[in-house]
Amino acid sequence: MQFLFRDHVLDTDLRELSREQVPVAVEPQVFDLVVHLMENRDRVVSKDELIDKIWHGRSVSESTLTSRINAARKAIGDTGANQALIRTIARKGFRFVGSVETKSGGATVESRGSVTPSHAAPALPDRPAIAVLPFTNMSDDREQDYFSDGISEDIITALSKLRWFFVVARNSSFVYKGRSVHLDEIARELGVRYVLEGSVRRSGGRVRISAQLNDVSTGGHLWAERYDRELADIFAVQDEITDAIVAAIEPQLYAAENFRAQQKPPGSLDAWDFVMRALSHYWRVTREDNASAQRLLEQAIAIDPAYGKALGLLATSHIFGAHMGWADMAATVPVAERAALAAVEADREDAFAHLGLAYTYLFRRRFDDALAEFELALRLNPNCAMAHAFYGVTLCYAGRWQDGDAAARRALRLSPRDPLAATYCGVAAYAQFIGRNYEGAMQMARESMRQRADFVGAHRVLTAAAGMSGDPLLAAAALEGLHRAQPGISLAWITRELPMLREEDRAHYLEGFRRAGMR
Repeated sequence: MQFLFRDHVLDTDLRELSREQVPVAVEPQVFDLVVHLMENRDRVVSKDELIDKIWHGRSVSESTLTSRINAARKAIGDTGANQALIRTIARKGFRFVGSVETKSGGATVESRGSVTPSHAAPALPDRPAIAVLPFTNMSDDREQDYFSDGISEDIITALSKLRWFFVVARNSSFVYKGRSVHLDEIARELGVRYVLEGSVRRSGGRVRISAQLNDVSTGGHLWAERYDRELADIFAVQDEITDAIVAAIEPQLYAAENFRAQQKPPGSLDAWDFVMRALSHYWRVTREDNASAQRLLEQAIAIDPAYGKALGLLATSHIFGAHMGWADMAATVPVAERAALAAVEADREDAFAHLGLAYTYLFRRRFDDALAEFELALRLNPNCAMAHAFYGVTLCYAGRWQDGDAAARRALRLSPRDPLAATYCGVAAYAQFIGRNYEGAMQMARESMRQRADFVGAHRVLTAAAGMSGDPLLAAAALEGLHRAQPGISLAWITRELPMLREEDRAHYLEGFRRAGMR
């Protein structure tokens, strides 16, 4: 079903909203709210009904509902002052009062139209938009097009799960298959800023896939990679490459958006801009940057109190700071838990919201709940390397070090050039320590410190592993480095603050620090 109103088209089948053929980024709950109001535009829809339909009867604060109504108005070009489309009926609810035409079945309207060079260049949407072009089949066999097309289609599907980026539908981006069109022209016609292109070359039992992410607005290449694989299982290879590409480009997109936000005057920043700026600080894993990230996230939440991603990242940042020894854990956990619960209440479909709640539950010693929340976050975004790594450390603290090691290495395999890769190495190092592979633990800890010299987690593992290795000079040097990274650390702090489920794991870790000379 399509709803046509003013210069907008809302397509419930594609779950897309566009204005003048330009996609408008809209959160799933907001989209559902607009649809429900349109479907029931002949009457007033009560607040209770909206809560029942959109939040499935869960307890929702007045501010959350107000925030979603405001977001709905903004998405369709309305305001709380004008109320030309969504009208508030005092003490009764809301009603969609705009003129609407509906189309369904064969009488459909193509929201972006057929792409031709004669179209005027549409304005870019408020939120970043990306087009995935059909990967070029470089093999001699034209019948192999299905494989290159399948890669492109799977990437479009996987990127759509990120939700914070508008991904152009397959039917629009595949218009360019077999055509020689400049990226600038494609970006103008589709109304996107980012374009992912690639090629597939298959020879015998091997395949080579190349991909490149372009920021067309600057003319720069953000990321490029080549993957060589044996084709023992064609679908497994297709899934593996898709996961790797999506996981690798997600942080690149966030980094590019942060750069764009940095160029904006302070007074023009919106909640999205503040979150992008916050991420760039959070990735640096220093005490000062973590505090800066929290301030920026609080500014985002002040603009949009029901911003699930911002609330989830705020919870994660608070817990991470206490985990690193930068803040008091007892005082931090309640603050983080409030933010995490608010994040999940605001948006149950956001992976970052569940990640924040999972990390908080870990330090509540609610291990089963923490693991369940991480698993939910990974179902929502299977390619989130950060969620895999934090899931890994939780598995390690729960005594499942082999699974924890596998999760950390999954994060590194998905996103080896991730800005948080140092922490992923640190998790793998800790897993190796629990498994009593001290050389392996030190190797991964040093790799972590090579990327982030002051990462506290790596210093801890290096010190404990060096202590257990029996090399007193190495252990003393590692302990000295740890004291510089975390001056207040002690055996009592480790005992009190780190949430280890099994007493034997705690005793083993403490013994490493004792042998290194910690008191």
